[in-house]
Amino acid sequence: ISSVTGQVMLREPPTPIEVFAYIQGTVEEVYPKEGVLIETQGAMIQGIFGIGGERTGEICVAVESPEEELLPDHLTEGMKKKVVIGGSYLTYETYEKAVEIGVSALVVGGFDDHLLSQILGYDIGVAITGAEDIPLTLIMTEGFGRIAMANKTFALLKELEGKRASVSGATQIRAGVMRPEIIVPLSSSSFREKDQSHTEGTLAIGSLVRVIRNPYFGEIGEVVELPIEPRQIETEAKVRVMKVKLKNGEEITLPRANVELIEE
Repeated sequence: ISSVTGQVMLREPPTPIEVFAYIQGTVEEVYPKEGVLIETQGAMIQGIFGIGGERTGEICVAVESPEEELLPDHLTEGMKKKVVIGGSYLTYETYEKAVEIGVSALVVGGFDDHLLSQILGYDIGVAITGAEDIPLTLIMTEGFGRIAMANKTFALLKELEGKRASVSGATQIRAGVMRPEIIVPLSSSSFREKDQSHTEGTLAIGSLVRVIRNPYFGEIGEVVELPIEPRQIETEAKVRVMKVKLKNGEEITLPRANVELIEE
């Protein structure tokens, strides 16, 4: 009650807000009046670009090989609320069929940039994606165009078929890089022993990397040489470089900042 204006305001009891946990796991820390930290063990696959927010669903592989295009005929009513894995490419017709069925997410090797304009109704900018108001999450694992999904990525998703996954299309390419992701929580007994001689997160000869700058954006290759001394590149800047052998056998030299390490 305001003694100045005589205004009387009534407020109903507050309504509790339920927050989607995104991943299945164990609460490790509680932030009072803010949220919690959840920890899980599992498999995580990062894509190169995506749109759409956080969703969950069982993994369902719809194609026979990573080179196969995901077509409308591959999608069935049984894929409702599932994370559908395609191969090399999808069209707007396939996207529409997935929306009609009620698919939770689509994961493919690549698609054309104009598909985003068809889905969103506008040209996407350089800001963070993930908050788009669309009925499913869309993730590409390799790059724009018709690009087969990496064999190891496809094989891992095939191995995880039937398990529940958490996916997010949120992407930020500039500072504070953020990639779309597929996370599948697993029991500790599901993990295969790793070669203890390999140091995770370390760039070395034989490391698998993905190029994140043009003109080889999205290409995956193996590191074959890591020169110690900085070298002058086309921009005339002197930077540390690496030599990478692409899947087609071509060897290219590029700045180390233009790649991201693919951990296995």
